Amino acid sequence: MGYLYDAMERAKENIKARCNNKVSLFSPFTRIIDSRWDRQLHSPLHAAGCFLNPGIYYSPNFKNKNEVIRGFNSCVMKMELDPDNQDKIIAELDLYKNAIGEFGHSLAIRQRDKINPVAWWTQFGCEVPTLQRFAVRVLSQCCSATGCERNWSTFDFIHSKKRNRLVHKRLNDLVFVRYNLKLRERSIKKGRDALDPINLENIDLMEEWVGEESELLDGEDLDW
Repeated sequence: MGYLYDAMERAKENIKARCNNKVSLFSPFTRIIDSRWDRQLHSPLHAAGCFLNPGIYYSPNFKNKNEVIRGFNSCVMKMELDPDNQDKIIAELDLYKNAIGEFGHSLAIRQRDKINPVAWWTQFGCEVPTLQRFAVRVLSQCCSATGCERNWSTFDFIHSKKRNRLVHKRLNDLVFVRYNLKLRERSIKKGRDALDPINLENIDLMEEWVGEESELLDGEDLDW
């Protein structure tokens, strides 16, 4: 949950760069992405997950802090119904936002993008127990593609006539396994067994195996 928001923003920035920042070229793509994102995927929970992901929030390249903080506030009010706990979360938040106490130790700083966010909060959030519990709860949520009309996989192995009629859950599982196998294979080839596969700094968003086009199936129309 802590990666999706930033990944979408990075994807749009990458598309703009590939189009030499020409609005006439990249706007058709970003309009489609924004439409899908706004209508099907985006929620305050994604923004809160981004805010609570230390590898993203503390990054000097992260630009949308005000927006993710608004999403975080919405999640606090919706997910934590006890007003006293809401107040405790906000009171404890300053330590996280300003990297004070345990959050400011050199070990915690080095581990921001080396371990997953849930493990980071479990390890270094002991001074803010109410916020820690809430952060672990948010970051433990899983992202799902089942709300989409169709899972448009770019992998020929999955997107084939034989497998085209698979139910959504089965297709999503195949995509998940295939994608992670690719990431693992690339990590091993580069001799980086400890590579975090979700660390966006280590991922080329336009790798050939991601960007290649899938073959259209009989009767399909992609003009949606």
